[in-house]
Amino acid sequence: MYAILDIETTGGQFNEEGITEIAIYKFDGHEIVDQFVSLVNPEIPIQPFVVKLTGINNEMLRLAPKFYEVAKRIIEMTNDCVVVAHNASFDYRILRTEFRRLGYDFVAKTLCTVELSKKLLPEQPSHSLGKLVRALGIPMADRHRASGDALATIKLFKILLEKDLEKEIVKDFIKLTVEKGITPKLLDIIASLPSTTGVYYIHNEKGNLIYIGKSRNIKKRINQHFTGTSSKCKKIQDQVYTVTYDETGSELIALLKESQEIKVNKPILNRAQRKSIFQLALYAEKDEKGYINLKLQKADGRKREITSFTSIQEGKNALFKITAHYNLCQKLNGLYHTKSNCFQYSIKECDGACINDEAPEIYNARVTQFIEKNSFENQSMILIDRGRNISERSAVLIENGIYKGYAFYDLNYQINNIDILRNIIIPMQNNRDTKNIIKGQMRKSKTIKTLNF
Repeated sequence: MYAILDIETTGGQFNEEGITEIAIYKFDGHEIVDQFVSLVNPEIPIQPFVVKLTGINNEMLRLAPKFYEVAKRIIEMTNDCVVVAHNASFDYRILRTEFRRLGYDFVAKTLCTVELSKKLLPEQPSHSLGKLVRALGIPMADRHRASGDALATIKLFKILLEKDLEKEIVKDFIKLTVEKGITPKLLDIIASLPSTTGVYYIHNEKGNLIYIGKSRNIKKRINQHFTGTSSKCKKIQDQVYTVTYDETGSELIALLKESQEIKVNKPILNRAQRKSIFQLALYAEKDEKGYINLKLQKADGRKREITSFTSIQEGKNALFKITAHYNLCQKLNGLYHTKSNCFQYSIKECDGACINDEAPEIYNARVTQFIEKNSFENQSMILIDRGRNISERSAVLIENGIYKGYAFYDLNYQINNIDILRNIIIPMQNNRDTKNIIKGQMRKSKTIKTLNF
């Protein structure tokens, strides 16, 4: 659990400042689960420049609670949490100073989103909260007020968690729970998981990732791992300490995240998925009569494929649908073996290319239409899909045929402003797997919308 906070102060000499406002949001890595926001009477005057900056004046604080009156609530909100703040050293110092005045030693593990953003957003010219918010298109109200700044920090922290492909932030958090002796049981782990689409991460007691998977129902899939009898399931049951997850809403993004993060983290129980999982590919070959045949063959990196499949059954099912949708010939596509016309010709669902009744140029035009629709070579587009909640959408960015990454967004101007979109994009590798995942989901999913630019 994280306690994301922001503090406004009176200003003044070092270690003599007083708190004028505090906002703390308890955040479980996915959503806010508790909050505390309050003005605080610092019992000393506010510096004039601070009044101008924050809009908080001495009169507003006259009847506000003093720090000792809110101290217990602050401890409740931060207990067993990692304290997260933008410029955390300042907020943590102020809190420790106030508690020291009460004779209490306040100690917490901290995370600074300034330092995290320097590491995970190195391309940004400035790492101040105001400039990051503008660059990333994060909606913000009440700048320089504790609640407004803390809520903006949560949105920034969500982006940083997504950008942290090696899961260093989460691993450090797990190590902290291990130090505190918090050992969850398998039933407790399952109870804490959502029944939503996303990627899940199984960690051992050292916090290391031992398995990464994706599912349209994370809770159900983890339950299957914990009750399964296969050798992999037994290894998971023996080694699991905790399970973390990233909701995606979009199955496409779940597939893309799973593929890349397995390659980046190389979990010990994901051996089979470290290399390409697409063993079969669809190729276009012109026969001796001039007809373009769609051929399902073993993937060959030397040949230009249209799309790929993980199994022969998936490939055949897709090819049957493609053949029917584009009114192609099952015989030419290797789905119906005969020396005469195909069966589809008998029921008038094939125009006779199999017996040369249809001219190659007319038939090939439909094959070419399919190939062009399933290839995004040199195209620039954004694939828009479901987000993690009802007010959010997801976006996958492809520029000049190259997959750039994905993002989640709340506001239309984030998706319509390509510079902001590039800033919030989680950069991903462009490889054969990602291209085929995208093509496959574009072919199957009814929720994906395409925005060309």
